[in-house]
Amino acid sequence: MCKFRGFEAVTGYENTVQLPARSTKHSGAYDFYSPLPVRIPPRQTVTIHTNVKAYMQPNELLLLFTRSRGGKKGLQLKNTTGLIDSDYYNNPDNEGNIILMLRNTNDLGGEDIVISQGERIAQGVFVNFLLADGDSLENHAVERTGGIGSTGIGIKDKDKELEDDLAELFGERKVSVE
Repeated sequence: MCKFRGFEAVTGYENTVQLPARSTKHSGAYDFYSPLPVRIPPRQTVTIHTNVKAYMQPNELLLLFTRSRGGKKGLQLKNTTGLIDSDYYNNPDNEGNIILMLRNTNDLGGEDIVISQGERIAQGVFVNFLLADGDSLENHAVERTGGIGSTGIGIKDKDKELEDDLAELFGERKVSVE
């Protein structure tokens, strides 16, 4: 069977992870589920390892968004839109584990956002991307050497180091399933 695009569990989570799925016949997005219960205080961010990786064709990417329901409660992706490149799959740092940094945008003194294990927290859409004139997939010699935040970086970045730096910079707490 030839694989074109889809989702797999990260090694070690094959029997516990809930893979993204479309909710209705005409849904264009795949819902991502929280692997654990989480409480996010106002103005705080948590990091959630979904334990899911995505494979796709070289000219495709996966866009990640928070779901509308989460947005109504003040839930937002820290970078507002996630972008997963095809070469993130099975990278040497984290095997392509899709990591969500979720932020509670409610004002201090406002309500915590409570997420239950198995709750739909984000959605992903596979899309093709276009190249500018004179560009091609073949004319790039740089290969991905790391995980999150490593595109175009010739040295190996570690997800944990990046998360620690972000947490220190923004005063955030980290929640992950490891």
